[in-house]
Amino acid sequence: MPRCLKSVTAALALAAPALVFAQSAAVVGAVVGTVLGAASSASQSTSGTTTATSSTPLSNPDTPIGRATPILKQSLRGEILFGQPPEVTLNGNAARLAPGARIRDLDNRLVLSGNLVGQKYKVNYTVDTLGLLMNVWILKADEAAKLWPTTPTEAATWIWDPVSQTWSKP
Repeated sequence: MPRCLKSVTAALALAAPALVFAQSAAVVGAVVGTVLGAASSASQSTSGTTTATSSTPLSNPDTPIGRATPILKQSLRGEILFGQPPEVTLNGNAARLAPGARIRDLDNRLVLSGNLVGQKYKVNYTVDTLGLLMNVWILKADEAAKLWPTTPTEAATWIWDPVSQTWSKP
């Protein structure tokens, strides 16, 4: 094989991934442009000005509990009163939040415990190996109405239905 053909082959081998990336970026750009163009033309009112379109919610309503991050099966139900972080009162007993504890509000957003001082909520929670609260989900009214175990012994004896994501007593 001639030397110039080897160098051209090597250059093409090095350029091929970049060409594929550029080609896929052009396709994605065309699709995004088409979608954005359709959205802007659909959002124009009769006066010709663009109006804000309704945005899609971040949480998936098709999830069994209606949360983007579902409540874990291992969690327990309780009532929490937030004190000065990391102190909380869980079911009337003093407890502590673990370092790095995640607290999710009604809209499944992470919130800081300092913003909840003095507030009382119905929650589901998990504890770490040291007994500190690691995950806390503040419950909506419909979630709080569902049957959920409050102690580890209840969780061990009740029946979990993974399809409907519900607990039932035996």
